Amino acid sequence: MFRKFRSQGPLVVVSAVVLGLIISSFAVASGEGKSLLGGARNPGSNESQALSKETQIIANTGTYGTRQSNKSDNGGGAIYGCRSKAGGSEKGFEPCIRANNLADGRAFEFVTNGPEVGRIVNENVNGAPFTTNAKGVATGLNADQVDGKNAADITADATAAAHTDAVSTAQGLTKFAAVAGDGTLGGKRGATSSSRTGEGTYNVVFADDISACALQATETQFENAGAVGVQLLSDNRTVTVRTRSGGGATGADPATIADRPFSLTVSC
Repeated sequence: MFRKFRSQGPLVVVSAVVLGLIISSFAVASGEGKSLLGGARNPGSNESQALSKETQIIANTGTYGTRQSNKSDNGGGAIYGCRSKAGGSEKGFEPCIRANNLADGRAFEFVTNGPEVGRIVNENVNGAPFTTNAKGVATGLNADQVDGKNAADITADATAAAHTDAVSTAQGLTKFAAVAGDGTLGGKRGATSSSRTGEGTYNVVFADDISACALQATETQFENAGAVGVQLLSDNRTVTVRTRSGGGATGADPATIADRPFSLTVSC
């Protein structure tokens, strides 16, 4: 029996060594204070083994403290993931990546030979691509579009808006009233009412003070149209208009006061 166990001695030793290596390989990346395993998840898929302290890599070199690279033409030099909430550092939530230069140089540089340096993607399409508190000029930028419009669109919109404003301003300064022969108020801008107060005599009331404006009235019929008189009353809002018949060219049929439709223009 002694010989039997003795003959199996080397097998027992080898088995023990292999088992020890297997156990140590799993223990290497099992948590804090352990070495990292290449080509594997560190410290493992067990969330209870996740690192609970900040892992620091401190260097003192003239180039870079660490370098990550992937020689595959598929790219993928590094990826960083986190679950930071909205608000960033201002709200006490660390971003997934932060480059903090403790001196006064650049905090980051992105370099490529391609037609596009990078892309900022927000799954919330209404969210801002980035924000800044910097007030200086960002040189080298070419803003092709603002709110989906290029420079030509913006210029055209500005010109149209200026024209619209000018028209609106002019219209706002010009008031008018179209009055029928019986005193009924038709088309108007700024006029509130009109009435016939006597033969060929009308009152037209405006909403605002028009004492600094020019008044002009014209009869709006083709045949037998005569001269029109206008007068601003003391309330500075009511205009009295008097219309007349046309009268003959030789004076044989003189003009007389008569009901006539007219238009009254107030230019301010």
